[in-house]
Amino acid sequence: MNRYQPINCDLHDFLEIACLYGYRLDVELVNGQRFQATALTIQTLANEGEFIYFDNQQVCRLDHLSAITPKERDALFGRIALTE
Repeated sequence: MNRYQPINCDLHDFLEIACLYGYRLDVELVNGQRFQATALTIQTLANEGEFIYFDNQQVCRLDHLSAITPKERDALFGRIALTE
């Protein structure tokens, strides 16, 4: 696994909101894969980086996320690109 690259703090806040409100997300990964799942929590693992956990047993390192889009109509944000 390559070295963890922390994401921008402003973008991290959107992931925390998604977990807090239990948003169902359309998740896009930097490798082109996509899936839908509900955001549960974010955890930091020493010497490994930060990870987001989903209800479908999927776990993603934050720097492997390309974008998230909440599926709820009343979500506090729309599509968020996490990489350039």
